[in-house]
Amino acid sequence: MIADFVNMVGEKTIKVCNSFGLYGEFVGKTALVMCTKRIKLEKLFVQMSSIGVDSFLISVLTGAFAGMVMTLQTYSAFTKFGSENMIGPVVALSLTRELGPVLTGLMVAGRCGSGIAAEIGTMRITEQIDALETLCINVFQYLMVPRVLAGIIILPFVTVFSMFFGILGGYIVAVYYYHLNPIDFIDGVKKFLELSDIRGGLIKSSVFGFILTSVGSYFGYYTYGGAKGVGISTTQCVVVSSILILISNYFLAMMIFETN
Repeated sequence: MIADFVNMVGEKTIKVCNSFGLYGEFVGKTALVMCTKRIKLEKLFVQMSSIGVDSFLISVLTGAFAGMVMTLQTYSAFTKFGSENMIGPVVALSLTRELGPVLTGLMVAGRCGSGIAAEIGTMRITEQIDALETLCINVFQYLMVPRVLAGIIILPFVTVFSMFFGILGGYIVAVYYYHLNPIDFIDGVKKFLELSDIRGGLIKSSVFGFILTSVGSYFGYYTYGGAKGVGISTTQCVVVSSILILISNYFLAMMIFETN
């Protein structure tokens, strides 16, 4: 029984290491093509529209309700200490440093990352990718680079709207529900929110954009097993990209904000 358990752990460990190695090789090929081949601008703009513009509404709703909930949760605590004027800065810093980038990354990973995996996975099982390679078309230049580059470029712009509407949602709840002084809220935000906080959040969102698009492309590219395989790839894409976003968020927060 112990031997079976050890064998199972060993097989899982080898499988995970193999997957990370394969993903590293995939990212390396994408980066090499990105640096050495011409960028397909038309496809890049299409992907930026799909990942960014089409995700605008969910990012706004996510940010706005996150800011509103933050105000609800912090109000009762701050009123005990007579620090209601700190609600604005707390909401603003939370939205710009953490909640805005992370929630936007997770939402876009669920919407666009799974879509990328399904689209490329379908091309794989219907042998469209094999046909492109037969025609000597660089698949990485044609499919992967536009998606990964679009995610890196466009996600910070989406996150900006999430941050803004998150602070606006917090302002609405604070002023119109709890009847706090709007001047205190705005002055607190101006006093404590710095440009470095917004810049750090945007750097994190750009990394999250890379993660969700590269993971989606990776699982789509290595899809096998017909329609069932496409379903498995999309599910794995959302799970893995969400975990990687949360893990990388911790280390990015340490590197960006702890060094300021």
